[in-house]
Amino acid sequence: MSILEVKNLNVAFKSDEKSYQALYNVSFNLNEGKTLALVGESGCGKTLTAMSILRLLPKNAYVMSGEILYNKMDILKTEHPEKIRGTKIALIPQDPMTSLNPLYTVENQLVEVINKNKLFSKADTLKKAKEALDKVKIPNVEEKLKAYPHELSGGMKQRVIIAMALACNAEIIIADEPTTALDVTIQAQIMNLLNTIKRELRTSILFISHDLELVGQYCDDIAVMYAGSIVEKAPVKEFFDCTLHPYSIALLKTRPRGNAKRLKIIEGQPPSIKDCISGCKFHPRCTSSTSESCKKVVPEQYMSKVSENHMVACHLGDWGRLIGRFD
Repeated sequence: MSILEVKNLNVAFKSDEKSYQALYNVSFNLNEGKTLALVGESGCGKTLTAMSILRLLPKNAYVMSGEILYNKMDILKTEHPEKIRGTKIALIPQDPMTSLNPLYTVENQLVEVINKNKLFSKADTLKKAKEALDKVKIPNVEEKLKAYPHELSGGMKQRVIIAMALACNAEIIIADEPTTALDVTIQAQIMNLLNTIKRELRTSILFISHDLELVGQYCDDIAVMYAGSIVEKAPVKEFFDCTLHPYSIALLKTRPRGNAKRLKIIEGQPPSIKDCISGCKFHPRCTSSTSESCKKVVPEQYMSKVSENHMVACHLGDWGRLIGRFD
């Protein structure tokens, strides 16, 4: 069952007295107790999508149209998004090193989050703060509560941030590249922790990442974004077994491989929101683009022949899967 549904979300920025569209009909479902990965190059709209869900868009950005349904309630129409933000839908930001206030202890910051809606007494608030740190397996809880951020390691800071997300029993966690600044060992610990939280608490996770290896290991479903649009959606195993969109295939080719002498790249650069590209926005970089439709017609999402849960937006149709993915 879907706990979060994003339907035809269109977002634009105002700049120089003009409007530039950044998201185009973004649609996906996040199911209860599942992890959906949102992947793509920097600037493709992943974080913008997350900020739209949280109603934390920059001042010069606005939602043109669309719906964001949390338990069937449209977040975009609610008068009090702050009652959802943090308590029902929580954010794990990109950089754990700078996400905590250096002037306050862990206890101060956890208590502030829990006290947001003033639902608990002082004693109960402190108890919930300790429980939250216990859930993320932080040792010596009493000691860590009194610590300042600079006294904690990067992995420990990230655990504190995750504890903040859990402190108010959030049903959805948006994890925006939560392992970027961490070494490989700590990265695995954080991902295992998120997986445990998902399994034991039935928390739903929107996992934003560049790391396809992590996605393949820890996520249930995947949505690939390019230039503000979803170009492919599928269950993770099915995606890796039968990738359809040329951009998805190109992303897979860039993964490091043990026998490769050089890393492969995707030629060219992702377009900015000010670039006017007709047709498929990937066609200037696509090595498989042969049709005039690619250059003139925006591809619509269609159900692939692989399964009813595998959607792709490409004029090549299912021929896309016959392209040499690992050449």
